[in-house]
Amino acid sequence: MENNMSNAMSQVDASISDEVLAELFLSQVMKDFKKGKILEEIDQSLKNKDKEAFLRLTDKLKSAS
Repeated sequence: MENNMSNAMSQVDASISDEVLAELFLSQVMKDFKKGKILEEIDQSLKNKDKEAFLRLTDKLKSAS
């Protein structure tokens, strides 16, 4: 009986660990995606020689880091 409880607890622990790991991975992917989009916008502001947009976007990038 005790062995069954131990197995059940380790399955729960593994499940929770997998869930936490998945959440961390998804969070990092989303962060990287947002940074990439901001970098694309910064590139566009440079092409357009839009200093105001460039400064706003670089501040946004700093806060996203």
